[in-house]
This record gives sequence, C-alpha cells and structure tokens, in this order.
Amino acid sequence: MAIKTDNLDLKILDIISKDARTSLSEVAEACGVSRAVVHQRVAKMMEKGIILGSGYWVNPKSVGYSTCTYVGINLERGSMYNDVVESLRRIPEIVECHFTTGNYTMLIKLYAHDNEHLMNLLNNRIQQIPGVTSTETLISLDQSIARQLPIKL
Repeated sequence: MAIKTDNLDLKILDIISKDARTSLSEVAEACGVSRAVVHQRVAKMMEKGIILGSGYWVNPKSVGYSTCTYVGINLERGSMYNDVVESLRRIPEIVECHFTTGNYTMLIKLYAHDNEHLMNLLNNRIQQIPGVTSTETLISLDQSIARQLPIKL
C-alpha cells in the first residue's frame, strides 16, 4: 500500500536521504519553509513509516565482522515462516531477512567474524531451527553499491 506524500515531503526526503546529518534549519531553508514545518513533517513521516530510521551505519569490518554472507533457506512448509523468523531474530549476526519467491523460501544477510564463525552460525544455529530443510551460502566478496533509492520530485 502506497503512503501519500506531497511535493514538500518529497523535497525533504530528497535532502535528508542524501545526508541525514543535514540540520532541519538547512532543510527548511532549502524548502522555503520554517524549521517547525520541517520538524512536523519529518515527525509525521516517521510516524507513518515513510522514514524508517536515522542514525549512523557502522562498517562491520571495523568491529571485527569480515565476512558478509547471504544464505538462501528452504523450509519444510512456507507456513513455518513466522516461527522461523522468530528464531532467526535471536541470532544477532543476521541483519536482514526476506520471504522470497524463486529457489528459496527465505533469504537472509548476515555478518560473521570469519569462516569458522560462519560455519558455526550455519551448522549450530540456522540449520538447527525446526522447519529449516536446507541452506545455500553465498559469500559476498565486495559490496560495490550501497545507496538509498532516488526520490522523484
């Protein structure tokens, strides 16, 4: 379901999605409105789920996670998805989880310290979850693109 935004919302999103550290005063000046208006709009967009968060992204390698991995997971039954997701939530190294079409029931992204840590996560955590029938592991060698979607004004 699409959430309605107007041109001012889109302009605000365009500015802050390029640099979340831009002050509300700078956004207001660029949009030709008051800081209070921008503050209210940002708060409303957060409340509606248009803005999903703010903050800093930490480079995983800088805190000891050198292996980025995507794992395709197949389930015994698709109806087990919600229970499996709850088990996966308890594994902090998993940073994304998607219910997918195609070759896998689910696709997750996780970070591990090294191959030994990855093997432990796969063998002793993920593959032990009731309903998981198989996994396929794809190790990312390099992340070439990481960006926000463009905002169409």
